[in-house]
Amino acid sequence: MENGEEQGEWECARERKTERSEMGLLSNKVERAEIKPGDHIYTWRAVYTYAHHGIYVGGNKVVHFTRKKDNSRAIDSFDSSSISSSSSSGVPAVCPTFPDCGFHQPNSGVVLSCLDCFLGNGSLYSFEYGVPTSVFLAKVRGGTCTIAESDSPDTVINRAMHLLQNGFGNYDVFENNCEDFALYCKTGLLSLEELGSGRSGQASSLFGVPLSALLSMPFKLLAAGPVGMATVTAGMYCANRYITDIGVRKDVVKVSMEDLASNISVRHSRGTITENSSDATTNAASIEEEKR
Repeated sequence: MENGEEQGEWECARERKTERSEMGLLSNKVERAEIKPGDHIYTWRAVYTYAHHGIYVGGNKVVHFTRKKDNSRAIDSFDSSSISSSSSSGVPAVCPTFPDCGFHQPNSGVVLSCLDCFLGNGSLYSFEYGVPTSVFLAKVRGGTCTIAESDSPDTVINRAMHLLQNGFGNYDVFENNCEDFALYCKTGLLSLEELGSGRSGQASSLFGVPLSALLSMPFKLLAAGPVGMATVTAGMYCANRYITDIGVRKDVVKVSMEDLASNISVRHSRGTITENSSDATTNAASIEEEKR
């Protein structure tokens, strides 16, 4: 009975979020009282240059994925070349409220933070799932919603807490970033092929703007004036965002947490084997040279 009621509340909450999405073309700003455990949340950084994503797990705590930092707190960074300090990320060196804020396993970029530290000085936004195609295409910015459906809150939280203990591989700004982490926690979906743009709408948007401008060049010659050129470019941009959405792509499959962990281990072992083999080849060549 309780499970049925929880499922009903979850469905109602999803419907309310879908209704709200029709009103916000940029993103879906929410109040703290509106978010529930298992929600995918994010906050804009550096004057809307990029967004940092995470999973709200309840108790004012967020699990999110960051670039690994040696001997220091991991901080969020979508572009570490320009944003690399804790002051720019809005995360203090020591949390004044929660002693366990900033917890992460050694060599892992998956971090547990309090909501205040996660947001820094930014506002709170809710990432939307299961949005209609028309709403998705109407969004001006990528990385705010997806056509894919979310799994139940309990499943989402279990994935986030499992990855907090086991990691999510190496952070990569375009192929494996904080939004990719949150998308996996919410859907369990991973891409089979490495297409160079990960699964996130944020990365696709960064690729999509120059790509759409480039691909639309032949059509611009046929477009009448600047309005026609802008229309063609915008159309190409929307099309690129749509075909790279995790809810539309054909190269994604459901991957269990256990299989994900083994895949990451195999990837790391392959990297180590390749590195060791390269070292062995170099050493052998050096020995041969000395003999000569």
